Amino acid sequence: MAEGELERGEANCRLASMDSSESRWVFQDEDQSDIDEEEEDEDDEENAAQHRMDLESEEEDNVEQKLIRTGPRIDSFDVEALEVPGAHRNEYEDFSVGKKITLAFQTLGVVFGDVGTSPLYTFSVMFYKAPIMEDEDVIGALSLVIYTLILISLVKYVLVVLLANDDGEGGTFALYSLICRHAKVSLLPNQLPSDTRISRFRLKVPSPELERSLRIKEKLETSLTLKKLLLMLVLAGTSMVIADGVITPAMSVMSAVGGLKIGVDAINQDEVVMISVACLIVLFSVQKYGTSKVGLALGPALFVWFCTLAVMGIYNLVIYDSSVLKAFNPVHIYYFFKRNSTNAWYCLGGCLLCATGSEAMFADLCYFSVQSIQLTFVFLVLPCLLLGYLGQAAYLISNHNGAEHVFFNSVPKSAFWPVFLIANVAALIASRAMTTATFSCIKQSTALGCFPRLKIIHTSRKFMGQIYIPVLNWFLLAVCLVVVCSISSMYEIGNAYGIAELGVMMMTTVLATIVMLLIWQINIIIVMGFAMIFLGMELIFFSSVLWGVGDGSWIILVFAVIMFFIMYIWNYGSKLKYETEVKQKLSMDLMRELGCNLGTLRAPGIGLLYNELVKGIPAVFGQFLTTLPAVHSMIIFVCIKYIPVPVVPQSERFLFRRVCPKSYHIFRCIARYGYKDVRKENHQMFEQLLIESLEKFIRREAQERSLESEGDDDTDSNEIHSSRLLVGPNGSVYSLGIPLLAEFNEARPISEVIHVPEEDQAVEFPDPSIPDAEQSLERELSFIRKAKESGVVYLLGHGDIRARKDSWFIKKLVINYFYAFLRKNSRRGIANLSVPHTHLMQVGMTYMV
Repeated sequence: MAEGELERGEANCRLASMDSSESRWVFQDEDQSDIDEEEEDEDDEENAAQHRMDLESEEEDNVEQKLIRTGPRIDSFDVEALEVPGAHRNEYEDFSVGKKITLAFQTLGVVFGDVGTSPLYTFSVMFYKAPIMEDEDVIGALSLVIYTLILISLVKYVLVVLLANDDGEGGTFALYSLICRHAKVSLLPNQLPSDTRISRFRLKVPSPELERSLRIKEKLETSLTLKKLLLMLVLAGTSMVIADGVITPAMSVMSAVGGLKIGVDAINQDEVVMISVACLIVLFSVQKYGTSKVGLALGPALFVWFCTLAVMGIYNLVIYDSSVLKAFNPVHIYYFFKRNSTNAWYCLGGCLLCATGSEAMFADLCYFSVQSIQLTFVFLVLPCLLLGYLGQAAYLISNHNGAEHVFFNSVPKSAFWPVFLIANVAALIASRAMTTATFSCIKQSTALGCFPRLKIIHTSRKFMGQIYIPVLNWFLLAVCLVVVCSISSMYEIGNAYGIAELGVMMMTTVLATIVMLLIWQINIIIVMGFAMIFLGMELIFFSSVLWGVGDGSWIILVFAVIMFFIMYIWNYGSKLKYETEVKQKLSMDLMRELGCNLGTLRAPGIGLLYNELVKGIPAVFGQFLTTLPAVHSMIIFVCIKYIPVPVVPQSERFLFRRVCPKSYHIFRCIARYGYKDVRKENHQMFEQLLIESLEKFIRREAQERSLESEGDDDTDSNEIHSSRLLVGPNGSVYSLGIPLLAEFNEARPISEVIHVPEEDQAVEFPDPSIPDAEQSLERELSFIRKAKESGVVYLLGHGDIRARKDSWFIKKLVINYFYAFLRKNSRRGIANLSVPHTHLMQVGMTYMV
């Protein structure tokens, strides 16, 4: 019932708003024709095509550009969105081979730290659950590790998932945004059709031949249950990424510091825990300084680490037993399970640790290209990791009792302390990179309306992804310390690590499968094979780590569940708030009754009214009209909207539309940001960019009116006796003698007139006089400049929601307490612009939902 009322309210508002919308004209060339034809009915397409053919025969020299009439859509930004120069493509896409090799080297310090430190603990955790009984156990465990690395890290992520990037961006939300752009499955309520026009944002509609893809798309778009399920999968995956940001520092630091037990006999486990706690506190304390100054050292440091793994592996193969090379035969996996049965199943959780960091390769894709990551992994990371595991297995063949700290036990005594130092540096780099990736994940979820707004500090001028979130940083540190102190055993932490990693991996497999079906549209056998193999493997691994959840790793599950509910409650409350604001927005009938002075005084200046509506006039504006003795001479409704694209170029940032007739001086502006965008501008820079974009919009509008006038003159000179005037519902005047006006929607009510009635005298007719048009343009631009000189005031409409008294208890609990708490402690959107309090004016409203 509520949804039906909402739709009727929007429909009534659109009808009421028609009278003030203006005629919009655009240039259309042959390449753009497909874009507009998608928005027309089949009959309208045939008529428009016929008219274009007629024009081609009459105007052979002027066929490249035609003036066409677009339908009057309230608060639509289709015209502006079509006239953008092109979004930022992946800046690494067109680099030479030499540059890609250089980038491949740089990826070591950012992308591969997590997967590179896995040899510190993988075999130790595996053989803790399945002790070595004979040499074949080592061969079977090694074979498991080898094919887990090859199948999950190499085949799934490097060769498949990396290709499912969102214009160079990776991660769970990048997959979700990619799906949302291809099918209308997003539950975010403030999306516009014009958002799909932003450069590479729009993807082609599936061809009619691919019925399977169309059926899947239709099912996803029409099923609210599937939309919610998809969102819940994304939120679940994101919560596991955040949990990964907690467990990675704990696991990496404890395993690296644990080497002291080999080098110093007097060190016990409690002292290792205390040293690890000290290291973690230092690690999170220096997180705010960013990595820009030490960034050049990260790549070489990890390069030395991988070379160390390779050298140690070769050394152990030569010194101990090279027969472990037969582990490349997968039949040893079967033998391993046959001999150990349940114990072999237990050790699967430890085996998965060799692939930890695979998801980080995809999440950190924004820093580098797909090719550079693939090159680095295939030709450096994977061989070094395999050599490292082969060397450890060779050592274990001769030393069955050395599995507890097999990495440090296999190091020659003369090289122990240098290797210990390098291992700790690598562990700190991996932990720092994972924490930064967690910050980036939170930023993406915040931009897409799935996490409360927090203060974000950008720590690097070169890399926009290097960010620091103070509240989250200390929160992660607190949880990390709880994990280390409560789960003091590295093996139990390893089990928790597996839970976090597998949760993300399974969500990625599901989303990648949807991408294959919906967007790539490849053979169904390949898609089903991918889903069955990898989802089946991950479910088997997951069953193993869940078996040990009672040992203490349940803490990480509880943490992930808490993060999931925080994101879901925030998304649910924000959606309810937006829908309520849409229901209560002001009608254009009321604005017409108030007149151009809005029923009050208009004082010189510009008022920027911030709200979350992308269409219509917010109800809070009525509160300003009734509360304030005067309003500004120019009002701009500003909506800062994050859309599911990585980056919005500056030239495409602002979209404008007149909300009322010109004499009202009321505009709507949408400032669009991608989920990877960095909002660096302060309020002065924001105002300057906004006013410049508004002036550009005014000039383009005047140019369109001039072209419209020229079109009318040419037509009237040829068909002056057969033309009739029509007044459309938006107050614009049309001539029936213009063939291209066949695109006008005849379903809308129109009235034939010979003269303009008195009530329509405010309508501005196109003036063919160029000097007069230029004077009108200059007057309006001068009005904007004078209003700017008088000052800019930010009008904030602060809206809260409360559950109605007759609501269910659960809804009251969620809205009145949980969501209210999150909203109270979240950062206001306007705070990002650092606006002085002297320039702020706020009015609050409470909506009952």
